Amino acid sequence: MIQWFSALEVFPKFYWAIALIGSIFFLFVIIMTFVGADSGDDFENVDASIEADTGIEFQFITFKNLIGFFTLFGWSGIACLDAGFSKPITVIISIISGFCMMAIMAAMFYYIKKLTSSGTLIYKNAIGAVGEVYLPIGPNRSKMGKVSVTIQGSLRELDALTDSITELESRSIIIVLNVTNNGILIVDTHKNNQNKKL
Repeated sequence: MIQWFSALEVFPKFYWAIALIGSIFFLFVIIMTFVGADSGDDFENVDASIEADTGIEFQFITFKNLIGFFTLFGWSGIACLDAGFSKPITVIISIISGFCMMAIMAAMFYYIKKLTSSGTLIYKNAIGAVGEVYLPIGPNRSKMGKVSVTIQGSLRELDALTDSITELESRSIIIVLNVTNNGILIVDTHKNNQNKKL
């Protein structure tokens, strides 16, 4: 195998290296995605989109899609070389094939995300909810704590920060004022919030 690879010219060696490396990463990504162990950038972006209530975006340029690009880029280039195509034609066909693969990957993950988004917690629904401090929260966002609030019909323990100048102690009654882009609740004591309104 090593002797065969070493005997190749630079141009086909370049395509074989990309095809083999891309295929390994591609198989890993596909397996991790379908067994539910995926925690890469795409699904984090889904969560951010859901939290911001902007819907799920169609993303063309992502790490996974680039893996798909290089995988098909490599194998289509090898096929073109085996068919006797010239180097310029091989490069053009492999680039077009790679972009087609990116489009297919983008569409596939887009619809997977739409399926997995049903039932996903929408953090913005917590705004206005009244709950209780579970772990103390530091003043002026100095230390993250946890609160227990009911969202979408179920009681959840979520990370929280406060802009209050005093620490929010355990068992304090709080109200959710806002939610950050990464799903951290901004809270204040319910009593303080009522005083501000008065």
